[in-house]
Amino acid sequence: MPDSTGVLNALTNRRSHYGLTSKSPIPDTKIQSIIATILHRTPSAFNSQSTRIVVLLKHEHIKFWDVVKGVLYERLTGERFAHYAPKLDSFQAGYGTVLFYEDMPTINFMKGTFPTYAEHFDDWSEHTSGMHQLMVWMALEAEGFGANLQHYHPVVDERVAESFRIPGEWRLRAQLVFGMPGEGVELPVKEKKGIHETLRVVGGDL
Repeated sequence: MPDSTGVLNALTNRRSHYGLTSKSPIPDTKIQSIIATILHRTPSAFNSQSTRIVVLLKHEHIKFWDVVKGVLYERLTGERFAHYAPKLDSFQAGYGTVLFYEDMPTINFMKGTFPTYAEHFDDWSEHTSGMHQLMVWMALEAEGFGANLQHYHPVVDERVAESFRIPGEWRLRAQLVFGMPGEGVELPVKEKKGIHETLRVVGGDL
């Protein structure tokens, strides 16, 4: 019988990998297929389907991080940029970047169609974006990639939109960097709060 083991293993194995390489364990067509399935299957409030995803691979991925570097170089002093530069280089060393967007016309349409719930659609949009982010992260790691999630918006939004022909109505929410993990990179142990602090079960036979 089917059970939750596979899903929970994928969630447990998902970690933030920073020592990434520009190699891929699977064809680009499979990356596209995985993300297309996630877009079709991940739920959204009132079936709004507001999430949009742009997948940048190989030279387009490198171009994206050149854009980010350019924006930050213009905004930061030399010393502050020097602090960020090695981290940006490490992201650029990966294989690809997934850009997660939310489509504002869709969200505004839902607000107008369901005015009783209008004030909630911005929050619900963030929820569905988060679900897409986690699902893509888990799926890529299950295929042998490492990944880490970044948030260089909104300072890079305009330049990224110009560079990759992104519709102006799309709002950037996150950037997932992925690639094959480098050899010998040890992941730190993450401390977690005790389950007695974070979980309550009411009415169960425990």
